Amino acid sequence: MNFLIENWPLLVAAIAVIAVAAIYVVNFFKKPGSEQLAKVKEWLLYAVVQAEKELGGGTGQIKLRYVYDMFVTKFPVVSNFVTFETFSYMVDEALVKMRHLLETNEKIEAYVDLEVK
Repeated sequence: MNFLIENWPLLVAAIAVIAVAAIYVVNFFKKPGSEQLAKVKEWLLYAVVQAEKELGGGTGQIKLRYVYDMFVTKFPVVSNFVTFETFSYMVDEALVKMRHLLETNEKIEAYVDLEVK
């Protein structure tokens, strides 16, 4: 009983964190599948830009692993249902969008700090 009395703030905080996480997961899975996929693809665009900024060019497999690790951290439940091949395909789509953004948007190019040819 002393344990509960001494650590009640930690217990309340842990319960709050678990409740917020549960609400996030429930809300994500209530969305239609196409909306969930769109959210993941939108996030993947962000992730590939971050990987390009962090690791630079010529590091394709390392960037893919970096993005995959970010994906598993961000979407742990979804990552159980998406095969690596499907994930790799979605990353390829995000890379096409990123290259287009780098060619057409100077601010994104400056953010990534690359010379687009």
